[in-house]
Amino acid sequence: MYPVNGPLVSTIKELCRVCYTCVRECPAKAIRIVDQQAEIISERCIGCGNCVRVCSQKAKRVISDIERVEELIAGESKVAACLAPSFPAEFVELDHTEVVGMIRRLGFDLVTEVAFGADLVAAAYQRLLKENEQKRYIATTCPAVVAFVERYEPELVEHLAPVVSPMIATARALRVLHGADLKVVFIGPCIAKKGEANSRENILEVDAALTFTELRQMLEAAGISEEDGRRSDFDPPQAGFGALFPISRGMLQAADIDEDFVSGDVVAADGRLAFVEAIREFATGDLDVRLLEVLCCNGCIMGPGISQDSPLFRRRMRVSRYVRERLKDLDRSQWRRNLDSIGGSVDLRRSYVADDQRIAVPSEEEVAEILVRMGKRRPEDELNCGACGYETCREHAIAIHKGLAESEMCLPFTIEELRSTCGKLTITNNQLASAQEALMQSEKLASMGQLAAGIAHEVNNPLGTVLMLSHVLLDESDPKSELHDDLQMIAKEADRCKKIVAGLLHFARKNKVEARSGDLREVVEQTVRSMRCPPHVDLRFECDGQDDLTAEFDHDQIVQVLSNLISNGMAAMRDGGKLDVRVGGDADRVFLAVSDTGVGIPEENRKRVFDPFFTTKRVGEGTGLGLAVSYGIAKMHHGDIRVESNADASAGPTGTTFTVSLPRKRRPEASADDGVGA
Repeated sequence: MYPVNGPLVSTIKELCRVCYTCVRECPAKAIRIVDQQAEIISERCIGCGNCVRVCSQKAKRVISDIERVEELIAGESKVAACLAPSFPAEFVELDHTEVVGMIRRLGFDLVTEVAFGADLVAAAYQRLLKENEQKRYIATTCPAVVAFVERYEPELVEHLAPVVSPMIATARALRVLHGADLKVVFIGPCIAKKGEANSRENILEVDAALTFTELRQMLEAAGISEEDGRRSDFDPPQAGFGALFPISRGMLQAADIDEDFVSGDVVAADGRLAFVEAIREFATGDLDVRLLEVLCCNGCIMGPGISQDSPLFRRRMRVSRYVRERLKDLDRSQWRRNLDSIGGSVDLRRSYVADDQRIAVPSEEEVAEILVRMGKRRPEDELNCGACGYETCREHAIAIHKGLAESEMCLPFTIEELRSTCGKLTITNNQLASAQEALMQSEKLASMGQLAAGIAHEVNNPLGTVLMLSHVLLDESDPKSELHDDLQMIAKEADRCKKIVAGLLHFARKNKVEARSGDLREVVEQTVRSMRCPPHVDLRFECDGQDDLTAEFDHDQIVQVLSNLISNGMAAMRDGGKLDVRVGGDADRVFLAVSDTGVGIPEENRKRVFDPFFTTKRVGEGTGLGLAVSYGIAKMHHGDIRVESNADASAGPTGTTFTVSLPRKRRPEASADDGVGA
């Protein structure tokens, strides 16, 4: 039962928030998620309209017949409006004569009740069960149920009752009364009726199908309201108990068929879940009944084409009240004559064709593989929370295999992926911050190196002259003279200036890393032994239990770094303390750490300790280049140097730890001139 005028329902992608509510509410699972967008598969859609009813974002668009109806009304043929018996549930504030009057003012020539067609159908079911006592049937009054059986339970097509719906019965009856050229427009609460009317099987039966929502739109556009006061009654034939059809089990009452719980010959079910379960139990034989009367909605009064939001039992009450009032004035003898005469002239038979839309179920291995991809490796990982729109994680996995769903629909999976991504982003951000810090330090070293080189070269020559002459004068002066002490001071300070200039030149020069394989433990241990330690400082060496500390590094440069760190540690402990030198490593890196129990580095100075010429030592005790040189050496080795310190005695023991980490293998693409000079 494919509609020939396009899909019944489509998604407005701009409005879809991908909440998966439509997936959850679709009994046919005719909605797939593609690139985080809900897409309705028209060939699988049964037209139940659950997706339209539950979409809070109004992202579902129902195919409209308004333009087609306007063309019919403007044409030369007579047009009949066939109003579904559920109309009291839509027009709760109006009398039926007001509703009919407004519909006539739209331009319809006839306004009739589909309830009379329901009377014809009810009589047909009576005859069907009486004449075929050994057969089992599924009632076909609901087009969504028919579509579901044809698509998803094709083996049951032979059990579909060969009786037309009340809409088709009404259209055929009206053409018997008014001629074959009569145009018929159905107006009701059902989207599936659009599919039935536009299907290839019924394309000549009903010319258009409007929902009550569309009827409201047409009345509003035409400026028609009940305030005009023009009342009118339905055109004949008058309906009887068929007006109960839109209520659950109403068809059984209209056909005088009892749902006898003792005999179990007839069972009625309605609603999204109940109708599917009933049909599947009918297929397995667990539900062994002669007639299964099922509705996709909780009665037609809850159809998706109703614009009212009133509750179920209020709608039932409105329909029941209308039926009671109409039956009071019903001319039963005339109604019976119409039923016999018209029913005898109208062919109420129809046939059905299986249209299997089932997709093969994957194997257990395939389901398990998909579950693993969703992070569900154990049964307890299957939360079955339903957030994806499927009842269980296994159903979701099967839908993924069928191409109807995506792994990202799983909320726990998405949360875990988000957490993992956030973790990776945190690591990346930290690496980026480290790289930015290294870049800033490198730029700082480069600029300071250029400045230092210029100054050193300019100062070096005059300084050499001063140094030479001061020593000559010192040698020629009498040690007992007053000038001797002054010349000695000049020579001493000139020597210190020479050392500073040599340090500047060493800092400015881009050193090369002459890396070779070696044991870091041996290099560090030898350096510690060769260091002259003041008596008030306890210098200790230890290894963190790693047997193999082999790495590729420039031995002389690492000795220079270690010497700088040890000297700084000793200088920080003027009153004595402990200086620990420790080495260790893992599979990828080796490290050396120098820890002192000195005064510590204030927090405001920690970010500056690697800046060239920054020092906390007294004047004349340091140039502020040692740590800058050490930083450069570490970076040239593609390693790192970090400082941890506490200068607040109230927060715990004071002291500082410098840690230098080096890769065991230098990157082969590394340039010998990487980094700024030590």
